[in-house]
Amino acid sequence: MAYQLTDINFRTISDPKEFVEECDARYEGEVKAAAEMILENRGKSPIILLSGPSGSGKTTTAMKISDELEKSGVHCHYVAMDDYFNTVDPATAPRTPEGDIDLESPLCLDMELLNKHFTMLSRGERIYVPKYEFSRQMRIQEPSKSIKLKKDEMVVFEGIHALNDMITVRHPEAFKLYISARSDVVFNGSIIFKRTWFRLVRRMVRDYNFRGSDPAMTMSMWANVRRGELSNISPFKSKADLRFDTSHAYEPALFNATATKLFASVPEGIERYEELRQVLPALQLFGHIDESLIAPDALVREFIGGGIYEY
Repeated sequence: MAYQLTDINFRTISDPKEFVEECDARYEGEVKAAAEMILENRGKSPIILLSGPSGSGKTTTAMKISDELEKSGVHCHYVAMDDYFNTVDPATAPRTPEGDIDLESPLCLDMELLNKHFTMLSRGERIYVPKYEFSRQMRIQEPSKSIKLKKDEMVVFEGIHALNDMITVRHPEAFKLYISARSDVVFNGSIIFKRTWFRLVRRMVRDYNFRGSDPAMTMSMWANVRRGELSNISPFKSKADLRFDTSHAYEPALFNATATKLFASVPEGIERYEELRQVLPALQLFGHIDESLIAPDALVREFIGGGIYEY
């Protein structure tokens, strides 16, 4: 799928409110379709596995699917697979080609415990979800929550490695969902804003707003994030029972003002420098959409804040 730059800029000026609402409605339709398929699969498994690369909007999508299931009388618990990270041991942790600890690797996850918990939940047994502190790169003793599924309950496990063979081979009956921003923006037949840039801009804005990361830090990590996606996420997306696009055509215009300032400081010499410095002039091709037009439950609120969901 591709968006046309001329269409985006025309809608941005002519009726931005209607433009935003139409884009949000398309995404909401995808969420509802996913919820319907999950309900059809409920007799096989109460487990939902939701995967997607960084910046896909996995957390918001998981919560919106939960909301849709609630409308059908099914309560859905939410678990972030990040809490299943192992305490980092420098001696055994996977490494990037540069020698840094590779937090994008599935080997950082406690796959044995995850698989055990999936089986226990399917049997109606109680699990205690671990709790991971990224600031100290360690799992702490106190669990983050306990879950025991009742008859009309399900649980969604959200994480970048949710569709990895180490999980899906042992639990093929679980419903598997893959999401990502999968649309480019084109002008005169040429791509002027890549689909991966939707996610990069989302991550840049989110990290700056909520994680205390300056643009240089986010950009310096991007090369390894992309390597991890190509090695550990994309090869498994074909396992999904459903895949859909979470990009919104209005995003470049919404993020324009903030992202332009952030991408103006691309540090020279970092990996993928030539690609990263192309983002700034691409952003400047778009107009501006005011944040006040964005609904409190919109997916993009995950990255700009001010929404109804807690992250």
